Amino acid sequence: MESVRRNHCSLTLICGVLVLCVQLQLGLTGDCPADGRTWVPFEDGCYHFVHGEEDKIKSYTFDRAKTLCQGFELLTIQSAKENDFVVNYSPEVWKNNVNVWLGMYYDTDNDTMRWFGEQPLRFTNWMARPPPSDLVPMDTCVTLHSETGKWENVSCLEQAENGVVCETNQKPEEVKPKSSALLSALVILSVVAIMGVSAAIWFLHQRHNLGSTIFTAFEYHPPFRVLDTDRSCLVEAEETDSVP
Repeated sequence: MESVRRNHCSLTLICGVLVLCVQLQLGLTGDCPADGRTWVPFEDGCYHFVHGEEDKIKSYTFDRAKTLCQGFELLTIQSAKENDFVVNYSPEVWKNNVNVWLGMYYDTDNDTMRWFGEQPLRFTNWMARPPPSDLVPMDTCVTLHSETGKWENVSCLEQAENGVVCETNQKPEEVKPKSSALLSALVILSVVAIMGVSAAIWFLHQRHNLGSTIFTAFEYHPPFRVLDTDRSCLVEAEETDSVP
């Protein structure tokens, strides 16, 4: 009895662990820096839209924008979805349209624009195609218009813009892992199988207890026995009746 109960508890514990594994496999919420700034999580990144006390400075040069990020990167856009995120969140910070500095520079070795961190351009959203080429390559930077999401080439040295967004990755150990469909399916099937075995053991345990109760209720009772004195009386009565 005690062993059955221990097995049932062990199976329940295993089920709980496997369910936790499934939850971890499906993904965790990432974490942004806790440095006193307001960081907005989106997918695997964190974004700080410069505002509040920093907004006392109404315009920022490119170098000033990099300084405001204090060790983090300026905004980089890797997809249309990310571009839309910046456009949609901008009204939460700025009342009017602003031009946001992008962390992009002109690579003179390849004659192409590149993101800081040597990331290639996988997505662009220029106002015109091709971008204007009247700027000196070394003085070519890019801003994003917060209302339209369109990009525009501007001067890195002479231009001052009024929007800065800093960006960083979420902590690696807490970024949502890539979910493996096969592994998730195997874990879920294991949970179902163990729960089935646990239910079967519980059923047999209950059946055993029920059977013991039934046998206890139907105890054996011997048939009715006639006392010896009563039997002798009956014999004497029969002899008396038989006398003529």
